[in-house]
Amino acid sequence: MKNKTKKIGGVIEKYIFLFKNIRKMAELRFSALKEVFNREPVVTHAPDKNVSKYFGIDVFNLHKMEHYLSMDAFKVVKRAIEEGKSLTRREADQVAIGLKAWALERGATHFTHWFHPLTDGTAEKHDGFIEYGENGHLVENFSGEVLVQSEPDASSFPSGGIRNTFEARGYTAWDVSSPVFMVGTTLCIPTIFVSYTGEALDYKAPLLKSLSALDKAAVDICQYFDKDVTKVIATLGIEQEYFLVDEALFYARPDLVLAERTLMGHQSSKDQQLADHYFGSIPERVMCFIKDFECEAHKLGIPVKTRHNEVAPNQFECAPMFEEVNLAVDHNQLLMDIMKRVARKHKFRVLFHEKPFAGINGSGKHNNWSMATNTGVNLLSPGKNPKTNLQFLTFLVNAIKAVNDSNELIRASVMNESNSWRLGGHEAPPAIISVFLGTYLSNTLNEIARKVTDKKMTPAQKTELKLGIGKIPEILLDNTDRNRTSPFAFTGNRFEFRAVGSSANCSAAMITLNSAMARQLAIFKKEVDDIIRKGRNKDEAIFQVLKKTILDSEKVLFEGDNYNPEWHSEAAKRGLSNIASVPESISRYLTAHSREVLVGSGIFTDKELESRVEVEYEKFTKKVQIESRVLADLAINHIVPTGIKYMSMLLENLRGLKEAFPAKEYEKLGESSREAITIISEHINGIKKLVFDMVEERKKANVIENAFEKAMAYEKNVKPYLDEIRSHIDKLELIVDDEIWPLPKYRELLFTR
Repeated sequence: MKNKTKKIGGVIEKYIFLFKNIRKMAELRFSALKEVFNREPVVTHAPDKNVSKYFGIDVFNLHKMEHYLSMDAFKVVKRAIEEGKSLTRREADQVAIGLKAWALERGATHFTHWFHPLTDGTAEKHDGFIEYGENGHLVENFSGEVLVQSEPDASSFPSGGIRNTFEARGYTAWDVSSPVFMVGTTLCIPTIFVSYTGEALDYKAPLLKSLSALDKAAVDICQYFDKDVTKVIATLGIEQEYFLVDEALFYARPDLVLAERTLMGHQSSKDQQLADHYFGSIPERVMCFIKDFECEAHKLGIPVKTRHNEVAPNQFECAPMFEEVNLAVDHNQLLMDIMKRVARKHKFRVLFHEKPFAGINGSGKHNNWSMATNTGVNLLSPGKNPKTNLQFLTFLVNAIKAVNDSNELIRASVMNESNSWRLGGHEAPPAIISVFLGTYLSNTLNEIARKVTDKKMTPAQKTELKLGIGKIPEILLDNTDRNRTSPFAFTGNRFEFRAVGSSANCSAAMITLNSAMARQLAIFKKEVDDIIRKGRNKDEAIFQVLKKTILDSEKVLFEGDNYNPEWHSEAAKRGLSNIASVPESISRYLTAHSREVLVGSGIFTDKELESRVEVEYEKFTKKVQIESRVLADLAINHIVPTGIKYMSMLLENLRGLKEAFPAKEYEKLGESSREAITIISEHINGIKKLVFDMVEERKKANVIENAFEKAMAYEKNVKPYLDEIRSHIDKLELIVDDEIWPLPKYRELLFTR
C-alpha cells in the first residue's frame, strides 16, 4: 500500500501544473448558488384582468381583417382560408395595404416570413418597411409581392442533399390559413419554405398536404352518414412539458448550455420518490414566469388554459385548448419561443430536452388528436344515437387500423436522439407502438367482430347491433381511462399520442398520422363500396368491413401495462416491432409501406422523403457528436483535475498523519484516505481511457460517408461511452469534497428556484 501511495504521489506531482491553470469552476458554482438565493420574483401585469379583453390583440385575425381590409379583399382572404386557395397578385396587394396599416399602428418597423425548417425550431429574416420613394425620401411600403413570397438564403438549413450548397436560393410562401402576428416590432408572416426547384424544405408544406388528404378521405366517409359534411379538419391539443433551471446555475453547467442536458450528475437523495411535486403549489418565482408567458401567449391568440407542476422537481406543464392542427403546431412553436424569451426576463432557462436529468421523469409533448366536421361533430366522440355512433366507430376502428399498418412509420416520426433517452423507460411509452381503448370499447369491438357475419344480416341482427352501439355514450361516461403507459390511447373523444418528444415540432408526428389515416379511410371506402355494389345495403356493408378491419388490427390493441417486460415478449409474438435504435427506426421511412403512405398520397416526392431521412440521420449524428465532445472536455479539463486535486489533499493529510502519529496509529487513521485515493485513481484512469477510446471511435465514424452507416456507428460505437464515462464521474461526485466539486449538483439544479 505504501508503494502504491508513493506512486500516486508521483502522478500528483506531474499534474501539479494543472492546478495553476484550472478555472475555478467550484467558485462559479457557489457564486451561482448565492445569486439564486438572492433572486426576487419578477412581477408583471396583464393588460386586463380578463383574458378575453386582450386575447389575440397581436394577431391579424378575421375580426381585424374585416376592419382594415376592403370588403372585397376580406371576402377573398376568408374564402382562401376556408377553401385553402392562394391569392392573386392583385388580391395580395389589397391585403397588404390593410395589413401594413394595422402593423404600423401597432409600432411595427420590420416584417419577416416565419417558417419551420428541418431543425425543429423556427426561422426568420427581418426586413424593414422603409423604402426610397419617388422623391428620394424614405417611406414605409409593403406590397402583396413581399407578403406572399420571399427569397431567404436556404444554404444554412438542412436539405438532405436535395440541393447543392451553391444553390442558396429558397422561397417562402404565405400560409393564408395561419394568421399573421406581431412579436415586438416585427410583423411575422407564417410561411412554407421550399427550394429553388420546388421541393419542400420545411415541416409546414407536407403538413398542409397531409391535412388536405385527410380532409378528402374523411369527407368521403362522412357522406355515408351526413350529406351536409363538406369539410373535415384534424384537431390537436398539445401538452407541453418542460423543466426550469435558474440562469446562473444553467451557465455554470456547460453541458446544459451546449448539449441541452446534463451529461453527468449523481441522482439527488430526494427527487420525485414521493410525487409531492405533481399538482402541488407552484413556487412564487415560477408562477410569475408562467403568468408572464401566458399573457404573451394570449396576446398572440394562443389559448393556453392549463398549468401545473409535473412529477419531477422543477418540471412543469402547460396546455392550450384544441385547435386546427396547422394552427396548433404554429402556436406550439411560437409558444416555445415565447417561453424561452420570457424565461430570460425572469432569470430562468427553459429546458425542452426530453431527458435533461438522468434518473427522473423526462418531458413529453402529448398530442391529443381528433377530427371535426364543418357541421360541428367530433368524429372521435360518441354520438346520441346508433347512426352517429356507427360513424364514431367507423373513424375509431380506422384510426386503430392506421396505427396497426403504419406502426413503424409512426414510431419513426417521434424517434430522435433526444427522445431516445426518454422512450422505453418507466416514465414514457415504450418503443412498441400499441393502442389502448379501455375495456368497454374493446368489448364493443369484440361484439361487432363476433356478431357480424359474411351472410346477409337479418333485421333482428341489425337491430341488436344498433342497440348495442347506441349504449356507447352511456357506457363511456363513467368508464373511460387513460392508461398512461400506452403510446396511443383513446381518452374519451380523442387519441392521445404520448410518444412525441417535448422538443419536437409536432408536424412530423401529425404528417405521419394524418397520412396513415387518410390512406386507411380510402381503403375502407373502397371495400364498403365494393360490397354495396354487390347488392348489400350501406349499414350492412359498413358493419362487414368494420368486422374485417377490427380482426386485422387485433395485434396492436393492448390494455395492459406497457412498461411490463412481459409485454415485450407478447408484442414480439404478435408481430409488433420494437426498434430502440434511432437510425434503424428512421430508416423505416423508406419501406415500401411508408412510401405508399407518404409518396403514394402525394405528401412527399421520393426525393423529398429520402432527403428528410438524410437530414434525420445527420441530426442524430451531430447531436451524439456534440454530446461526446462536451463530455470529453468536461471530463478531462474539469472532472479529472478535480479528482487529482482531491487526491493531493488526501495525500497531504496522510503526510500530516504520518508526522503526527506513530506508525501503528498512522496505518489505522490513514486507511480511509488511502482507500479513497485508490478508488479516485481508478475512476480517473477509467475516465481517461474511456475518453480516449470514445474519441478514437468518433474519428472512425467521421470518415464514413454513408449517412445511415455513419449514424449507426455513432449509435453503436460512440453513444455507449456517454453512460460509461458518466458512471465514473457520478461515483467521483460522491467521493470528492463538495467544496471543490466544479459543477452544480442535481439537488441544486432541481430544488433551487
